[in-house]
Amino acid sequence: MSKFVTVTLSELGKTITGKTPSSESPKDFGNEIPFITPPDFIYQKYISRPERFLSPEGCRKLSGKLLSPSSIMVNCIGSIGKIAMTKVSSITNQQINAIIVSDVYSPEYVFYTLRNSYKIFRNAAGGSTVLPLLNKTDFDFLQVRIHKNKKDQEIIAAVLSTLDAKIECNNRINAELEAMAKTLYDYWFVQFEFPDHNGQPYKSSGGKMVDNTTLKREIPAGWRDGTLDNLGQISGGSTPSTKNPQNFTTNGTPWITPKDLSDNQGNKFITRGAQDVSDEGIKDACLKIYPTGTVLLSSRAPVGYMAIAQGELTTNQGFKSFVPTSGYSTPFIYYTVKNTLKAITQYASGSTFMEISGAVLKTVKICLPDSQNVKLYTHAVESIFKRQDLLEQENQHLAQLRDWLLPMLMNGQVTVL
Repeated sequence: MSKFVTVTLSELGKTITGKTPSSESPKDFGNEIPFITPPDFIYQKYISRPERFLSPEGCRKLSGKLLSPSSIMVNCIGSIGKIAMTKVSSITNQQINAIIVSDVYSPEYVFYTLRNSYKIFRNAAGGSTVLPLLNKTDFDFLQVRIHKNKKDQEIIAAVLSTLDAKIECNNRINAELEAMAKTLYDYWFVQFEFPDHNGQPYKSSGGKMVDNTTLKREIPAGWRDGTLDNLGQISGGSTPSTKNPQNFTTNGTPWITPKDLSDNQGNKFITRGAQDVSDEGIKDACLKIYPTGTVLLSSRAPVGYMAIAQGELTTNQGFKSFVPTSGYSTPFIYYTVKNTLKAITQYASGSTFMEISGAVLKTVKICLPDSQNVKLYTHAVESIFKRQDLLEQENQHLAQLRDWLLPMLMNGQVTVL
């Protein structure tokens, strides 16, 4: 007798399509119930802290859309097939179809089943190639093959959940490390409270401040105004001709696109993207290979995604990359650019999509500290960056192991005793 049964998604539990409160009711938003939208689907199993929340009034109006903890959410417009679970009671917008899983099934098992079957969502989508969509009726009747026995479901889910739990633990550690490094940068280079010659906070201890007419504010004596161009060499990328398949390979030089950075959100470093380029492709597009430690900034579609090169790589034309060549370290460049993102996006322009040119980017004004404080800061955060790098690499290996096990556990090739 088969251990498997085929069911529709609607048979797994109650299915719900979310809804967005009216823009005419700003009081519907607050800090009560998580309001989950597709941008919150940065890969993580659970979503509990989205960008927006609803107020008690907003929750009351949409009470029929409330999802219980451990519901399964599937993005069904645009980037179809992204899947996550609710950590707490939540409401989604209309781009997401969700399943409140019946007690007959293991919610985590259903989550992993749908992750393993994500292609069914894309294959069933209608709409346009630009904006594909999967309506609720079609969603309800999609079929998946699952283990009949709930105990088997729970055992399989436990194995995969252990790997995801370790990944989430590493992410929490990295988030705390990131807060430490960023707070120290702000304390030293934004608030000007770097250690003075007595080891005391410079500005609050009476350190000399001078008026800078270019920056239109006071800065510490000995510091100067400059632009992002002072940080290092700013370079763009390009795309080899897609008419020649020999320009691309599966094991060449990593070639990064803005989409790769979008998929990499939540990480500080990046190793490679969806495609590599061959030596022939590098020559075809006159690509420059950037060294480890290069700071990548997406300059179009969209503007503002960032990462640090974990090894040698190259990029397409959607980037302006900062190669540390002027004595400023990767950590200092990374946070200085991140600290100017608001100004950078304000300078962006374009009719089809927003973009900032290299020429304009090089004119963005910044405050440049003395070299000694840059060296002290770099030394202070060096161990943090190394630890973050190691944890991200560990997560890559754990994710690869999880994704390797997932289909084999689901189709019965591998069993857990």
